[in-house]
Amino acid sequence: MLMLEDLFLSYVTVALMLVLMCILVSLFFRSKDKRREPPGPQPLPLLGNLLQMDLKRLDRSLVDLSKKYGSVFTVHLGPQKVVVLAGYKTVKQALVNHAVEFGERRIPQFGKGIFFANGESWKEMRRFALSNLKDFGMGRKAAEDKIIEEIQYLIEVFERHEGQPFSTGQPMNYAVSNIICSIVYGSRFEYRDKDFKLMVDRANENIQLAGSPSVLLFDMYPGIFHWASNRMRLKRNVFENHKRIKQLIGHLQETFNVELCRGFVDSFLAQKKKLEDSGITDSYYNIENLVSTVGNLFSGGTDTTSSTLRWGLLLMAKYPRIQYQVQEELSRVVGSRQVRVEDRRNLPYTDAVIHETQRLANVVPLAIPHKTSQDVTFQGFFIKGGTTVFPLLTSVHHDESEWESPNSFNPSHFLDTEGKFIRRDAFMPFSAGRRACPGESLARMELFLFFTSLLQLFRFTPPPGVKEDDLDLTPVVGFTLTPSPHELCAVSREGIQNE
Repeated sequence: MLMLEDLFLSYVTVALMLVLMCILVSLFFRSKDKRREPPGPQPLPLLGNLLQMDLKRLDRSLVDLSKKYGSVFTVHLGPQKVVVLAGYKTVKQALVNHAVEFGERRIPQFGKGIFFANGESWKEMRRFALSNLKDFGMGRKAAEDKIIEEIQYLIEVFERHEGQPFSTGQPMNYAVSNIICSIVYGSRFEYRDKDFKLMVDRANENIQLAGSPSVLLFDMYPGIFHWASNRMRLKRNVFENHKRIKQLIGHLQETFNVELCRGFVDSFLAQKKKLEDSGITDSYYNIENLVSTVGNLFSGGTDTTSSTLRWGLLLMAKYPRIQYQVQEELSRVVGSRQVRVEDRRNLPYTDAVIHETQRLANVVPLAIPHKTSQDVTFQGFFIKGGTTVFPLLTSVHHDESEWESPNSFNPSHFLDTEGKFIRRDAFMPFSAGRRACPGESLARMELFLFFTSLLQLFRFTPPPGVKEDDLDLTPVVGFTLTPSPHELCAVSREGIQNE
């Protein structure tokens, strides 16, 4: 009997030892995995690291954390785990050298269009959009002519104020939006068109709402913040704009002629018809994808460019010496004729001012969230597939190891000792890699032509009684950083072109 008990105890002891060994091995490998994961602050249950974040300026909170935890680190936004990439070298290495691994989008509820889609649908829509936008003038002389035409309408608005203070916000938004509209629909809209104004205003409002604290909290706790007012307003704006886009597409369908493509929409409809005629009815070329893609192009082609131009005019009013140097170069090189894209190479100082405006304004502080497509080891850290990734563009444009005076407006960042324009690698306002902005070439052309044409004709000053130093550069924070509400005077330079 005793022997049986001893034998039973021996078996139990061995079993317990095996269980204990399994637990120790599991803990060992789990701790080993954790050691290999990017470091970060210790999260609290449910809250994660929210108490260490300022949701009104999330990018700055993340920059501060990067100083402690390095260029690749982990934060928990509520229950959601996020890997943050900080600094030029790290962001470039991830988005360019590891473009596939870091190339997915995180937001699954938006499966159509270009910005938020993944997989084959995204690949096909992006390829088609890039190809056809080029066909309809993006980055070519046809687009240049469209922009120059639109500039004349904007100049008329500025001239009507006769040098008195006014807000540049809405007219700049409408002018820039009309460029993408003319490419997408084949025609522009009048600034007084009520439906057009509502579409632009809703799209710009959504850019701000998307970065508001309550919408960020909905992203973390969808069950709790589902009815947040900002989130509901954003959802309603998207619905209304998509409804209006469908109406515009419907009008084009009524007069559609496959032999005469007026713009991107017609080209999409032609491809859809071609596939259907060949018996393919289940393709990516459907109305839902068209509406989402047009919505992406409309919102993406308006807010960032118009905000950058508004920052540029505000900075010219704040730094009149720099404005004077731009205008002196324009007068000397171009004179009173219309500026053309080909003039850029002979206007190095002006080009440097535009680039420095983009860098300092940092209009997109955080790229649209990415997601790893697979497990990846990056800079010695293990990051699981499906992990949300934040490329921190603020840390790129204010990287102290890349910029001589990262927090100052200094056009010399883009000039060599002889005053010639130089490109800087740590300049990525359009992000980088396979998810870079598809409208970069169009946006660069718009920024150059709008900025130079306005500076040719007007001197921008603060309102009477306001000093240059009093002009506020504090941004309104949303998904993008836009100038705070302000007014400027656009004083005609007629008669002083050769000052």
